[in-house]
Amino acid sequence: MVMEASMIVVDNSDWMRNGDYSPTRLVAQNEAVNLIFSSKTQSNPENTVGLMTAAGKGPEVLVTLTTDVGKILTALHAVKAGGNPNFLTSIQIAQLALKHRQNRNQRQRIIVFVASPIESDEKTLVKLAKKLKKNNVAVDIINFGEEAENTSRLEAFINNVNNSDNSHLVTIPPGPHLLSDMLISTPIIAGEEGSAGNFGASSGGDFEFGIDPSLDPELALALRISLEEEKARQEAEAAKNGGGSSKEGESSSSAMAIDSQPEQNDEDAELQAALAMSMNDAPVHDEDETMEDLNEDDALQRALEMSMNEGEDEEMMSAVLGSLPGVDKNDERIQKALENMEKKKDEKK
Repeated sequence: MVMEASMIVVDNSDWMRNGDYSPTRLVAQNEAVNLIFSSKTQSNPENTVGLMTAAGKGPEVLVTLTTDVGKILTALHAVKAGGNPNFLTSIQIAQLALKHRQNRNQRQRIIVFVASPIESDEKTLVKLAKKLKKNNVAVDIINFGEEAENTSRLEAFINNVNNSDNSHLVTIPPGPHLLSDMLISTPIIAGEEGSAGNFGASSGGDFEFGIDPSLDPELALALRISLEEEKARQEAEAAKNGGGSSKEGESSSSAMAIDSQPEQNDEDAELQAALAMSMNDAPVHDEDETMEDLNEDDALQRALEMSMNEGEDEEMMSAVLGSLPGVDKNDERIQKALENMEKKKDEKK
């Protein structure tokens, strides 16, 4: 968003007492001024805004160019309706205030509220418009209240001051709507680049965090940094657990392999688990020979053989079997398997 110095000219004439805009024209105008000030200062922190009146005893500058919203609100609170407005003189005074801006890199803009009949003829307005265009001053006009009488002359004024679509005329008829709400979607709030078109919208539009970064760059930056830090933290945590994840994958594969074996009764499952824990450098059998190829008694005997080391005796095996929960070492199948093993050992001797 470009840097701008803007002077807001408010209409404080007797016509502002009318209640065709809720609650009155004057109050509705004050709310719109607050909206414009917020939009300008948030779109670029180097933007400045001033305030002046067009009626009363005469056009008067209330607040010179500033970024302090408190000064603007205080001045608005003190504005009273009365007198007749002087459109031409107020525009010229606003131009003079902009000419003395401190930052020469700021573009000049005058924002005028017109809610009372304009007494100047169209020829005089066109002459002033050409002078403003020559001095690179953009003008935005909010035409409300007396739009039927003023629109044609204000259109001629805007057509002559406009330079590369930098000046706008917004006509708002009376109705139940708020004046400030109707301005949100207009070029006066959106600016030449349309960057603040969703100003004041609660939905957040299509912005990344639901916030227009051009309106609140500090908040948008803080949210973006917070998101990046969270992503970095998650990536570091994933890298830290990378080694462990491979082990977990192996363990899960082993668990799946175990689960794929045919289900056996509870006693056989507990017996096999206990025998597997007691194995120590047991000889490796042929991989093609599986427990599925054996009947129940042969499978039990094979499990006992796998759990026996050369140096282990019958008493030790009996003690191991007796310590297992749910296993009866006097079971007929276990006794038969032990006897067969003893016979084989005797034959080897």
